[in-house]
Amino acid sequence: MPRALPAAIFTAFLATPAAAWQDGAGYLELADRLDRPEDGYCLDLPGSGDWVDFSMPLNAHNCKRPGLFADEAVRFAAPGPIRFPAYEGCVTAVGLNGTSLPGAPVMLRPCAGDIDASRAPFVDAALQDFTHRPDGRIALTGADLCLTVGTESAATFSPAHRWRALTLERCASAPAARSVWNRFAPDS
Repeated sequence: MPRALPAAIFTAFLATPAAAWQDGAGYLELADRLDRPEDGYCLDLPGSGDWVDFSMPLNAHNCKRPGLFADEAVRFAAPGPIRFPAYEGCVTAVGLNGTSLPGAPVMLRPCAGDIDASRAPFVDAALQDFTHRPDGRIALTGADLCLTVGTESAATFSPAHRWRALTLERCASAPAARSVWNRFAPDS
């Protein structure tokens, strides 16, 4: 039977004051809007507001507009971590010993540079280091693995919203339509 990780690991996910998390934050949007021509897909945490589920992998969700929503707002100065500042966490490739594999999801975990490693032994800086490549793909640094959205979409809790799976796939074989990302600051 799987055990839940200690609550201490998730203490880093305390929401920060609104003004603090919004400073310098924006969205990572898939360049091809696929089946959402009106709003496209953004990197997203499952849930919204106070109801975010950190035990679930990240996904691509239709971009929320207007405004900047905490569950899609990131800071990303590549190469480096992709931070969700409202939750004080970093996008983390699922893997072991600093290595991930094709098909692995990404999760939100405490940022390796912000936490005592003895309290979070599976948080590895190598699995939080991403590069925004010249071709627009976002790769796990040092690996040929790029953030790629799934081939299918489905409704969320609202029939007006859609989501897609988000995994790491071999960059060379990931279709550009599902793996090229833009950074942007949404209108307020």
